[in-house]
Amino acid sequence: MLQDFLQQTYFNNRVMDYIICLSIFFIGSIILRIFQSIVLTRLKKWAKMTATTLDDLLIRIIQKKLLPIFYLGIFYLSLKYLTLSASVIKVFNAMILIVLTFLAVRLSLTVIIYALEAYWEKKEEDSSRKFAFRAIHTVIRVVFWTIAILIVLDNFGVKISTLIAGLGIGGVAIALATQAILKDLFSYFIIFFDRPFEIGDFIIVGDYMGVVDHIGIKTTRLLSLGGEQIVFSNTDLTDSRVRNYKRMAKRRVVFKLGVIYQTTTQQLKEIPKIIEDIIKSIEDAIFDRAHFFSYGDFSLDFEIVYYVVGNDYNKYMNLQQEINLRIKEEFEKREIEFAYPTQTLFLTK
Repeated sequence: MLQDFLQQTYFNNRVMDYIICLSIFFIGSIILRIFQSIVLTRLKKWAKMTATTLDDLLIRIIQKKLLPIFYLGIFYLSLKYLTLSASVIKVFNAMILIVLTFLAVRLSLTVIIYALEAYWEKKEEDSSRKFAFRAIHTVIRVVFWTIAILIVLDNFGVKISTLIAGLGIGGVAIALATQAILKDLFSYFIIFFDRPFEIGDFIIVGDYMGVVDHIGIKTTRLLSLGGEQIVFSNTDLTDSRVRNYKRMAKRRVVFKLGVIYQTTTQQLKEIPKIIEDIIKSIEDAIFDRAHFFSYGDFSLDFEIVYYVVGNDYNKYMNLQQEINLRIKEEFEKREIEFAYPTQTLFLTK
């Protein structure tokens, strides 16, 4: 009786075939559930005890990306024991293709986005970088999903070469119409990846200078020393020579002073040593040289070079002020006079 029931045929398959199909799917699902409840749970506990985030990513991939693929594989294997019509097989293969493509794209995006975030994890974070991350993620997602859709359409028999050609013509027209915007957009990504400057950096571009206040997709804005906002297109910045004072490890300072022609030779010899001792006694000032280098129209000129450790402009000005005051004090002690513009007229009878 039971044997007869198992041999009965429905839709070209015996009852026994349906039971085998369900058994394979049921047993495979139980194995995956055991793996998920025991092995995966222990892996999660182990991952929580580590400092790296790579193991967390792998567990997330297994749980959310690979397990659905495994379930799909079990379902596919179980249906192999059934005899299905050509139309059903075609629909089933189409569904398998769509699901696998969807899962493959999600898996690829997860890995790529994690790699990008890991690469920039050690970089200094700011609002513009977070916005740029979102923009880059959007571009990557659009590219991947576009490729996935084209693959699916190609497998469904759609002639994608004609479609791509049409999209190419439309893309060229759009690119020509938005050429300036696209150039600024690409320049924005160049600024983001190459990082010639960041928000808060003091930069000089040509005759303009200021602190970087905002980095946008099309424009970058500086807050000038006068208080007004200077707006540059991103293309202007990538095509220009930008001087970034924020990244200056030390500032080279050159200044000159002149003394009167009545200064004695002995005093002239003492002046470089006086200036050297003054600069060396000041913290964060590195002496380089001091020379009597020229005879001016009304003065004997000295050139002094030293370095200020750091890039703070106020610090440089404070050090220069202290140096100037101490030079004035030392010159007064030695009765060395600074020169000032004078003219001597010789009259003849």
